[in-house]
Amino acid sequence: MTIYWPRRSTGLPPGQRLMHDMPRFTNNPFRPPPDPPACAVAFSVDRQPLAVITEADLEAIGLDDYRFDFHCVTTWSVKDLIWTGVPLRHVAESVGLDQQASPYVVARAADSRRGHFMTEDAFAADVILATKLNGERLGARHGGPLRLVAPQHYGYKSIKHLTSIDFTSDRPDRLGKEHLRGRVDHEERHPKLPNWLVKIPYRLLIPPTAYLAERSLPRPR
Repeated sequence: MTIYWPRRSTGLPPGQRLMHDMPRFTNNPFRPPPDPPACAVAFSVDRQPLAVITEADLEAIGLDDYRFDFHCVTTWSVKDLIWTGVPLRHVAESVGLDQQASPYVVARAADSRRGHFMTEDAFAADVILATKLNGERLGARHGGPLRLVAPQHYGYKSIKHLTSIDFTSDRPDRLGKEHLRGRVDHEERHPKLPNWLVKIPYRLLIPPTAYLAERSLPRPR
């Protein structure tokens, strides 16, 4: 049994510790990943459908490799992951949307998870729609077939099993444990609670959460 426990290391953002392998990690570790959705993302404005971008569309825009670190809000980090994808802002621009389209963005997943963004954060150059991780197609373990990756933000913004992105004028009013911005360098971990109160409980949850999340993956037949 692999024990996932992060270690102190230099060169990490405040409050983070290093994990050498990236585990499957989820808010509900007892729940298996959803049945694989299509490798496509539906764009909308205030929930009004605009366009559906397929994998072929992403390839036409131009897939590229990006080396990013990944930082989970529970304080573990993995360095030097290579994601293959397309910047979200380029995909949005391909369907006629720019940073002025709305003040907020909501990314939705096949497992009903949501990630909320200020549009200025979502349009950062390093926020991408990813189809591969370290040269391999994204599978159930890491959020395939399409995942949003936002490396300057905590992992709850990097929505797995991505299905839709909505540009909205409504400020999110139900964030749960997600900070609206969730910027790693600012330690914006929780929308209401201070860092000193959540970091240790979060860190203690890492081993059981990772273990159970890995166990809930479908077994090969």
